[in-house]
Amino acid sequence: MAEVEPKQKKASGRQCCICNQRRAVLKRPKTLEQICRECFYAVFEDEIHRVIVDNQLFKPGERIAIGASGGKDSTVLAYVLSELNRRHKYGLDLFLLSVDEGITGYRDDSLETVKRNEIQYGLPLKVVSYKDLYGWTMDEIVKMIGLKNNCTFCGVFRRQALDRGAALLKVDKLVTGHNADDIAETVLLNILRGDIARLSRCTSITTGEDGPIPRCKPFKYTYEKEIVMYAYFKRLDYFSTECIYSPNAYRGFAREFIKDLERIRPRAILDIIKSGEDFRISTSTKMPEQGTCERCGYISSQI
Repeated sequence: MAEVEPKQKKASGRQCCICNQRRAVLKRPKTLEQICRECFYAVFEDEIHRVIVDNQLFKPGERIAIGASGGKDSTVLAYVLSELNRRHKYGLDLFLLSVDEGITGYRDDSLETVKRNEIQYGLPLKVVSYKDLYGWTMDEIVKMIGLKNNCTFCGVFRRQALDRGAALLKVDKLVTGHNADDIAETVLLNILRGDIARLSRCTSITTGEDGPIPRCKPFKYTYEKEIVMYAYFKRLDYFSTECIYSPNAYRGFAREFIKDLERIRPRAILDIIKSGEDFRISTSTKMPEQGTCERCGYISSQI
């Protein structure tokens, strides 16, 4: 009997603070509430729905491309957006859009995950590659320039590749899986670089509204840890290996700092985002301007 009692005590556990019916199985990283799995699904999905509705991210009948890398963020985004589209009758036509940078042992494997997601979620998939668009793979670029600044090159190429892919799909908007942690990191990076003028733009939930294809971030207020937990409990199929060229990227140091802050104060992530939103830019501050590439005609960060 003495051996059975601890098991019974463990089974009873603490009740979910939301439904007060089921046993709590997790503590939300965002709020520290102890809740059951079913309530976690509900609040996670409802928060994203509220972000979509409150910010009027979509209109009925729009064609929406989901930037799909095969990682946890884009996989959960594709799954949740598909579910919310059906449940709340958004009336959207959804597509998966992937970029093949040409990174052996990383992107080739993650694209296999995206191809499985195409079947699992019933969403059409379009893949565009650096090789086809630029004549170079990322492996070839790194071999030529080395590991220094390769993330800068890749970031510019990737943004353009997504724009080109979205244009081929003739979509109205492109959604990405950038989460609250990503945005907080970007705010911190802009401050560390002295690039204050970019703060207002980096916290915007929709960017590029003056261009042909705006980009939206439905996960703007969604914590990375909760995305991981959602993917785990839902048993979603995603690729978890980090890019082989990114371990020494400057952003990685900001990411570790954000995680340390979150351990001390979970709300720190949302507070950093709010700080970025509320920053008042001096009228004398020169705002960043986007130019046009003389060779290909696409947007360039340099004039």
